[in-house]
Amino acid sequence: MPRHRIGIDLGGTKTEILVLAPDGTEALRRRVATPEPYPARIEAIAGLVREAESALGVTATVGIGIPGVISPATGLVKNANSVALNGHPFDRDLEAALGRPVRVENDANCFALSEASDGAAAGYGVVFGVILGTGCGGGIVVDGKVLPGRHRIAGEWGHMPLPWPRPEEVPGPECWCGQRGCLELYLAGPGLARDCDGPSASDASGLPARAAGGDARAQAALDRHVDRLARGLAVVIDLLDPDAIVLGGGLSNMDHLYTELPSRLPRQVFSDTIGTPILRNRYGDSSGVRGAAWLWPPD
Repeated sequence: MPRHRIGIDLGGTKTEILVLAPDGTEALRRRVATPEPYPARIEAIAGLVREAESALGVTATVGIGIPGVISPATGLVKNANSVALNGHPFDRDLEAALGRPVRVENDANCFALSEASDGAAAGYGVVFGVILGTGCGGGIVVDGKVLPGRHRIAGEWGHMPLPWPRPEEVPGPECWCGQRGCLELYLAGPGLARDCDGPSASDASGLPARAAGGDARAQAALDRHVDRLARGLAVVIDLLDPDAIVLGGGLSNMDHLYTELPSRLPRQVFSDTIGTPILRNRYGDSSGVRGAAWLWPPD
């Protein structure tokens, strides 16, 4: 029989649950604060699943997006900027708490899967999903399936160095990953804010309005940002040549990205013509939780 599918987006500050009915419509949604200790996170997720199933009178599949990955070498979470998850067998602990299999995937991969399944990039074969928020990540979907890679790091675009750096951009700031000059430090919201307003700034949400109002400093910062984004995406296109790129995260709401990026890509991409569509996401900050539900495809 067709199944209900539960998607969970586990963030550092909030955890969201979504239940999709067999026909793909939304049956239930709830968002709660994410507890800090690791054991409390497992119990909170298990509690959300039980409450949702009880409210709907169903038993559903469970898919979860996390800000990291399960290492195929150790079975433990790695690379999570929500550091309480790192070093734990998250999938096994949650399966034990629920008494059933779960599917766990990187949250950027969940975003890409959502938009490729029934979102802005539906119908495209190879989709690269970009997260531009408090961090910078990416995910790859090929023919409706996540491409995780041998080490589960496919699409970890935020931790490659800024391509074709200019003298004033090297060696670049130190990243929490241990490297310098990572794209995340230039393209994520806090990096854009610091580039405009100095090291104590962290919120870039007001920059488009300031630029539209004639603030020259904001205009210059946004111009540098879109140039750096174009350089980063040019490398993705050279390597993957996706059928579409879809933008997500808070910065994806900046309208100028969709007019500026297409004209800047040809400067670096190794091709005579560049027609890669740059798409605005359909589901906004709900895409991650929808993609987690899509980890279990319809029967």
